[in-house]
Amino acid sequence: MATKTTALGLTGNQLKIIALILMTIDHMGAYLLPQYTVLRLVGRLSMPIFAWAIAEGCYYTKNRLRYLLTIALFAAVCQVVYLIFLDSYYQCILVTFSLSILMIYVVDLASKKQNILTLALMGAVFCGIVYVCRFLPNDLPGLDYRIDYGLMGVLLPVLIYMGRNKSEKLLLAAVGLTALALTTNYSQWYALLSLPLLALYNGKKGKMKLKYLFYLYYPLHLVAIYAISMLLNK
Repeated sequence: MATKTTALGLTGNQLKIIALILMTIDHMGAYLLPQYTVLRLVGRLSMPIFAWAIAEGCYYTKNRLRYLLTIALFAAVCQVVYLIFLDSYYQCILVTFSLSILMIYVVDLASKKQNILTLALMGAVFCGIVYVCRFLPNDLPGLDYRIDYGLMGVLLPVLIYMGRNKSEKLLLAAVGLTALALTTNYSQWYALLSLPLLALYNGKKGKMKLKYLFYLYYPLHLVAIYAISMLLNK
């Protein structure tokens, strides 16, 4: 269900710009200034905001297949960046969110059709996601393969999407973030600080068309940060 619109608060675009800034701070802490732990803690607030945006995007998009393929395409671009510049098979957040979108679609289909085929499809997709998140890393011991934020990272947008209003979405986001913190590490508890920001969401997208900025920024800022780290380490 869509979030009720109000005149006050933050638009979706404003929230995503905040998330971009927080994400950049996080990655600067990871690759440039690892001695400053506070940068990584501040960065924990970015992922829940993007997860909220993904859930909203799944509701509002006019072309679900195009939305999924767009996220998946940019995820593939990011994986090329990871492989070339970082020599890593770590699966970025856009891969995580591609799986989230797929899960949202099949859950939605199963709830509307409510027959054995759609329920079986939902079960198959869920089992596949569990495998690639929890078991495939063990089957690839020679690689640093892992889905960013793991299974709970995939399920967070799904939980938010299931909320019938903003209050329910915030409650389900809190449940998902708590589960994420319990299954990862202590720093993820700081992600709960994103909830007050999400509570300010006014249900509006915003006037500026910034969709492709958000998609392009992720791989481009990774390349920029990597280039800076190379220069500093010469």
